Amino acid sequence: MSNAVVVGMQWGDEGKGKIVDLLCPRFDAVARYQGGHNAGHTVKFGDQHFSLHLIPSGILRPGMDCILGNGMVIAPEAFFEELEGLQKLGIETDGRLFVSDRAQVILPGHVELDTARERAAGKDKIGSTLRGIGPAYEMKAARFGIRVGDLTSAHLEGRLRSQISRIEAELTALGGTALARPNRVADQCREWAERMAPYVRDTGELLHRWMRDGRNILFEGAQGALLDLDHGTYPYVTSSSALSGGACTGTGVPPTAIHHVLGVLKAYTTRVGSGPFTTEDHSDAGQFLRERGNEFGTTTGRPRRCGWMDLVAAKYSREINGVTVIALTKLDVLDTQAEIKVCTGYRYRGETLTRYPASLDVLEEAVPEYKVLPGWQSDTVGCSDFDQLPQAAQDYIAYLEEELETPIGVLSTGPRREETVVRHLGF
Repeated sequence: MSNAVVVGMQWGDEGKGKIVDLLCPRFDAVARYQGGHNAGHTVKFGDQHFSLHLIPSGILRPGMDCILGNGMVIAPEAFFEELEGLQKLGIETDGRLFVSDRAQVILPGHVELDTARERAAGKDKIGSTLRGIGPAYEMKAARFGIRVGDLTSAHLEGRLRSQISRIEAELTALGGTALARPNRVADQCREWAERMAPYVRDTGELLHRWMRDGRNILFEGAQGALLDLDHGTYPYVTSSSALSGGACTGTGVPPTAIHHVLGVLKAYTTRVGSGPFTTEDHSDAGQFLRERGNEFGTTTGRPRRCGWMDLVAAKYSREINGVTVIALTKLDVLDTQAEIKVCTGYRYRGETLTRYPASLDVLEEAVPEYKVLPGWQSDTVGCSDFDQLPQAAQDYIAYLEEELETPIGVLSTGPRREETVVRHLGF
């Protein structure tokens, strides 16, 4: 048995969906462990293009079982919409897709509160996707949340009343409108429960049984390490644990069940929403990366902020995730560049910082120190053989491996499944 976690090493949008899809033949099941439909995975193969937000991209592989773990927050209507989209494409989900009965449910009030907060914050807004993710996790932590397994509870209406009263108190202060009455929300919840029933399981028990049977599990995170609630650029973060360690709390498996951690790292850096981004490039170079890399959010369509590779952040991410091998994505986006910048340190008040700081004040004031590497100015799109890459591209990869002290086992040279170089994974 060999289990692995796939985790983003930046602020998300690194291309994890393609990498999970690529790795699936080596595993028997995929389990997602955090986040909600604020995430977005895009997978392309041949002339087919799939965008997923809740369900692991492993569902696109025939016979691959998929789990939505207890660490997730699930909007039932979004789940049903995604199911219907897959079924229209002829992708069978019955008997292959399982939802944890311990996962939290996103209610309409969560979305209303999320939206009202961002509107009231003005220029200081976090940059939420307005999907209700944060408020749902807040209710979970405050022990007022509703879990998937609670949707059929005889005490559902009373629990909803407690949650709705808390949300309405803040909504009123923010100028929002009243929410639906608890009995109406309860009726909606029971309808959801009936439709979700074929998929709901004790997924922790399921995973342990599969592992006892020798099945290999791939654990999939959403967002990226720098959006982690504890270790990211707080408060400009997501509301859950996006690190590899979140795979344990978010699915119910112990740390000893994780054998490998594959970190997905974009060949440059992007970020969506507000918050510090030291290597952000506001010049034509940043705009070039956005346009050539098609850097627009899968979930929201928002243009991503773009900049150069940040080794200070990448080293920090490697460390806190325990990354054992790296998948480097979007190498081809750099094909036309004569020079490629790599940030090796942050200059802050006369000092060079090489450790990623916790302070937002430091991150916002720091200036990147760059090493400039020669570009290759030739086409790598679709390359699937490392030896066919231009020498300067090979040198760039070797430099990153040396700096990160971690092998780069996978290279993505285009959005499609087949546009990939697989070197060495260790599993």
